[in-house]
Amino acid sequence: MNNIRLFQPSLGSKELNSVKKVFKRSWIGYGTEVQKFEAEWNKHFGVKHSIAVNSCTAALHLALLCNNFKKGKKVLVPAITFSATAAVVLYCGLIPVFVDINKNDLNMSLDDLKKKFTKDCVAIMPVHFGGHPCEMDRIMKFANQKKLIVIEDCAETCGGYYKGKKIGTWGHFGCFSFEEKKMMTTGDGGMIVTNNTHIAKKLKSLSFHGWDKDPLLRHKQRFSNNKKKNKQNLHWYYEINQLGFKYNMNDLEASIGRVQLKKLSFLNNSRIKFLKKYLKNLKKCKNLIPTFPYDLNKSSYWMFSIRSKNRDKLISYLKKHNISTSVHLMPLPLHPLYKKFKSKIPIALKVWKELVTLPLHPHLKNKEISFINSKLREFKL
Repeated sequence: MNNIRLFQPSLGSKELNSVKKVFKRSWIGYGTEVQKFEAEWNKHFGVKHSIAVNSCTAALHLALLCNNFKKGKKVLVPAITFSATAAVVLYCGLIPVFVDINKNDLNMSLDDLKKKFTKDCVAIMPVHFGGHPCEMDRIMKFANQKKLIVIEDCAETCGGYYKGKKIGTWGHFGCFSFEEKKMMTTGDGGMIVTNNTHIAKKLKSLSFHGWDKDPLLRHKQRFSNNKKKNKQNLHWYYEINQLGFKYNMNDLEASIGRVQLKKLSFLNNSRIKFLKKYLKNLKKCKNLIPTFPYDLNKSSYWMFSIRSKNRDKLISYLKKHNISTSVHLMPLPLHPLYKKFKSKIPIALKVWKELVTLPLHPHLKNKEISFINSKLREFKL
């Protein structure tokens, strides 16, 4: 058996043709493709505003930054998540408070969240880890009681539902990733969603250097014949009222994203098909259990993860058979950068030592899944 990849983007002729059209227009930066992608995202997710950016990290950063929280305030984040979730807290001059996880699904523990909350906390950043939804109804109830902003980190899910409502639309902000390994891709890229019109305008400005005029509108006005002679009607004129960033998406990425969005249901259903095979096989495996209580109804799981008391031995065994694996993820407080933010996270420190991620992507072959499953059954402690 050849090497079996852990992740693989699903790209084809439709994406390539979409990019070619952008090439022919000779406008590859921020432009109409981005605006169309944002509009289609609004419709698909049932939100008022979507702002396309160059990464989910940028999305998380801006979603937090736009609230203008006082430096030194605290943000509640899960102990196990990708580093960007906590990094953006530091970018904003805020303090991450690491919340322990639920043993059964690795998501933020609401009980520990309530224990870690103090009057200095201003926001919660729940992460739908691996694509398994957080208890957003309970989180939002607590957040509303304490007047906390909720930023959903949807980097590892896209298109799934929780209790009949799309993941990413529960909080005040939803942030998505289009990095090349994720549910859908633009190579790199991200999206912020919000229903707050004032905030959306601010986010758009922050994503492009803090300009008060959309750069595409500025370009279009260059050909208009507005006779009013004031600054706002000068096509080239703009003002910078806030410190912004170069976080915008470009038309090349958006042209891929528009095709990928149309394929999103197919991409999610492909993963569901393989997850069913994995989960059925796990029932025949000794001492191997799924990391999440996988609920495949209207789901959007990014990864297939299992637990083993002999994780490193299992990883070595699968590696010998050319099966890619990984570990998602070390608790952030174990990293040197975050050690000073001490927090009691006993469940995270125990559970992460058992985690193994196995291949999951739409281009897996049935024979590859069968091979992996056979090796899982054969694995001896």
